[in-house]
Amino acid sequence: MAKDSRLILDPLGDDNPITIQVLGICSALAITAELKASIVMTISVLFVMGAGNVVISLIRNIIPSKIRIIVQLTVVAALVIIVDQVLKAYSYQLSKELGAFIGLIITNCIIMGRFEAFALANGPWRSFLDGIGNALGYGLILIIVGFFRELLGSGTLLGFPVLGDPIAKTGLYSIGYENNGFMLLAPMALIVVGIIIWVQRIRNPALIEDN
Repeated sequence: MAKDSRLILDPLGDDNPITIQVLGICSALAITAELKASIVMTISVLFVMGAGNVVISLIRNIIPSKIRIIVQLTVVAALVIIVDQVLKAYSYQLSKELGAFIGLIITNCIIMGRFEAFALANGPWRSFLDGIGNALGYGLILIIVGFFRELLGSGTLLGFPVLGDPIAKTGLYSIGYENNGFMLLAPMALIVVGIIIWVQRIRNPALIEDN
């Protein structure tokens, strides 16, 4: 049970796929200007990684080693198509906003890495937990970055104003606060991720020695 719980908890902290393994950085930069997009991407990757790890684990003993990457790509592509079609059916505008980034889940190095490193060597249940844990660790960073970028860049969260009305000058805007437009640019996502990495290493100095 302790080993199983670590599969979920470790990626949320000192084995995070973005801040420690430095995987999946591209989407963290590209789609985190809005919190909603970050949450939808997190849910999408949760589904793809959880289901994908289970499928790869179930068929791992019958996959010829020479074509295992092709098989893995086929599995993840099928799951991503399902996600894409569901988004188009129920949230078409958000599907357009995320655009190619949903499709690029297929080549997300976190997913392919977990297929190779874990699902091919473990049973379905532990593979499922590993997929969910790494997806949650990935999503946690996306949501944190999306939260601060939307809040400080637009003064909103999930599209709702939380700092006041910048036009009517209510809330914080009444005392001269201005939205930081730089937060909506991709480089600021990298800076926010860098701050998270800094905080993580200050909290656990052993991570500095390991790297």
